[in-house]
Amino acid sequence: MTEPALGTSPGRVNLVGEHTDYNDGFVLPIALGHVARVEATPRDDGRVLISSAQLGESVELEELSPGPRAWWGYVAGVLWALRQRGHALGGVDLALDSAVPLGGGLSSSAAIECATALALDALAGLGLSPAELAEVAQAAENDFMGVPTGPMDQRASLWCTTDHALLLDCRTLTPEQVPFALPDDLVLALVDTRSPHVLADGHYAQRRRACASAAEALGVRALRDVTPADLPAALARLTDDEQVRRVRHVVTENARVLDAVAALEAGDWASFGRILTASHASMRDDYEITVPTVDLAVETALACGALGARMTGGGFGGTVIALLPVGSLDSFADALGAAYAERGFAAPGLSTTRAAAGGIELSAAR
Repeated sequence: MTEPALGTSPGRVNLVGEHTDYNDGFVLPIALGHVARVEATPRDDGRVLISSAQLGESVELEELSPGPRAWWGYVAGVLWALRQRGHALGGVDLALDSAVPLGGGLSSSAAIECATALALDALAGLGLSPAELAEVAQAAENDFMGVPTGPMDQRASLWCTTDHALLLDCRTLTPEQVPFALPDDLVLALVDTRSPHVLADGHYAQRRRACASAAEALGVRALRDVTPADLPAALARLTDDEQVRRVRHVVTENARVLDAVAALEAGDWASFGRILTASHASMRDDYEITVPTVDLAVETALACGALGARMTGGGFGGTVIALLPVGSLDSFADALGAAYAERGFAAPGLSTTRAAAGGIELSAAR
């Protein structure tokens, strides 16, 4: 019998570029140190057994069919997508062990999908390219699970490299590695706001539809084609106030991604921090995807001396990132706990991260 194969891939933090990916725009994620691992072991009976170490649950499947599923669908969807592409994969045990926080806007689903793709690729000796691995993982989310996410999450999970952010052009899917090695006096804090988001709840799809409608009204292929110089005239042509807000966010957010890259390449961390904060204000006021727990974490970080802070992920909860002086981390932790307690919110979680390796780099290192 073929030996088991292991796939490992991380969650991601999107530094800036929220809801730009499905508008053919730009994003700038880094990989987390938290990873999902999937071990694939072949079976002789044609069945598929999927288990989760964290949940202590398993499911056995005879057939794979698309549609909304529980956690196991992100694993099964990759096997389904590979079979749809003509790869003759039989029965298999797929054992999931993931340390990526669920519902935190850190792409736990993409980490699971990418780890599964890497495991099945290794098990069957498929020799898939980095682009093919990402396509299969995204198909699991879009086509099997029915969640209409853009191309960022799976490519970030697979393609990111240590001490770099990934500038991804979501139209051409062209990646560029941008240095992101924090100086010794700064730290990137992650705040788990204890308000998990769920992309399948409809809010994400609603905003995606609004952007598509606005692009059609403006006569462009996607909102990426509206430049900052074009923005005033474009907004004047729109009669729907909601579309005005959505378009303004996407166009200015695309510009912020490119400005952030320029700041990082110049080592200008103060400017980079201001870009983070401006992004949050746009998500709060124009895209309307933040919630009180998220806004409170950003406000508290800034009051504690953060160079910048913003929500990361699809919105309606999840994780906040804050670029802080190292010496301010403890005072931020205290102030954050007190602010949440005063508002009656569940105590937040606080950790730090650096730019870690993506799934392909992790696989090459084994």
